[in-house]
Amino acid sequence: MISWLDVYHVVSATVPLYVSMILGYLSAKHLKIFSPEQCAGINKFVAKLSIPLLSFQVISQNDPFKMSPRLIFADILQKVLAVVVLAGVLRLWHPTGGRGGKLGLIITGLSVTVFPNTLIIGIPILSAIDGNEAVNYLVQIVVLQSIIWYNILLFLFEINAAREKTASIEQHRGNGNEDNEEAPKDEEVAIARTRSSGTWKILMKAVRKFLANPNTYATLAGIIWAILHFRLGWKLPEMVDKSIHLLSDGGLGMAMFSMGLFMASQSSIIACGTKLAIITTILKFILGPALMIAASFCIRLRSTLFRVAILQAALPQGIVPFVFAKEYNVYPEIISTG
Repeated sequence: MISWLDVYHVVSATVPLYVSMILGYLSAKHLKIFSPEQCAGINKFVAKLSIPLLSFQVISQNDPFKMSPRLIFADILQKVLAVVVLAGVLRLWHPTGGRGGKLGLIITGLSVTVFPNTLIIGIPILSAIDGNEAVNYLVQIVVLQSIIWYNILLFLFEINAAREKTASIEQHRGNGNEDNEEAPKDEEVAIARTRSSGTWKILMKAVRKFLANPNTYATLAGIIWAILHFRLGWKLPEMVDKSIHLLSDGGLGMAMFSMGLFMASQSSIIACGTKLAIITTILKFILGPALMIAASFCIRLRSTLFRVAILQAALPQGIVPFVFAKEYNVYPEIISTG
């Protein structure tokens, strides 16, 4: 039974996020405090510094030796099912992929469907329902998101960005030859070779950009430190620990503030339009939990594990995917609405 005190704790954890978002919206929309360039700088600060430190903090505080294998497998299966379903639906509904291409739409669908806000909203809710055991399982899901899924999402964003640049180069070459009816065949051969090796070049470029991203190293450092801490009992020096906490604690608030700034730059709060907002709602609150139910039955989750898996899938969307979408300009209006 959830008490009124539990409800208060949930509201207390949730309201500050939306206060940050509203302040960001008002600052840009009505007070005109920030220019578009400054708004972009704030989002870059969040993406390159606050989120990596937050990832390190979450991962390093979780015991990797006590994670539930069944919960991990269920979480992985849900993501795989989501990719299959979204790719199938996209092929029927939007065969061309639109502005960001098919990969961009799949990335956006994944961001909305399978990345819940477990850290801020989920923990007080699950604590009220099932106590500390549920919170421990939920933290494991947060860690999985930070270690695996956010890095995969980031890598997909890099691949999508590399594909857009390669396509622009090829289009430029094609336009250059349209006015020249006597263009040599060697040029056509060169273009064909470029396209044949394009996949490899795109992959290598995405890998290089991925390896240059601070979140990649923050994740790796968090895993290493968690192993050293829980196996050998090592502790961070107090000044280092406090510095990380100071910057990472403001990460979510700054991310919500950045979302408010972005919403202020749009013509409507529902930036993607009513139709896409309805689709986004269906993806988040129906498809996401449905896929997790299917995955949980396949893995045979029971009792608290089953409840945690389903409830976290029905939580509102996480903020980190929006930060990435804004940084790479891949349908941020859809994800901000979500």
